[in-house]
Amino acid sequence: MTDQSKTITGLALASAFAAALGLAATSAAAEDKKKQVECYGVAKAGDNDCAAGGDTTCAGSSTVDYQGNAWKLVPEGTCTTMELPDGRKGSLKPLDRDLPPV
Repeated sequence: MTDQSKTITGLALASAFAAALGLAATSAAAEDKKKQVECYGVAKAGDNDCAAGGDTTCAGSSTVDYQGNAWKLVPEGTCTTMELPDGRKGSLKPLDRDLPPV
């Protein structure tokens, strides 16, 4: 085998390995995304993930800490057990607490 053949073979193997790693990372990220749920009332102001209601239309638009109608994606099974200030709890449905002034 010539030096050029060895180089080409080495590059092909490295490329295949890199492609396999990329597929594994993409698959893991997709799996993590599936295990997340919308949790209301747990985001700090401006840190919500998307649509909520009222004047909150999408990501980063909440104006009150722990705004009850703003949600954030959290790992499944953690929403209602998160420790939040003043005894607040997260919810899988919008809440009527900590809403921005009208």
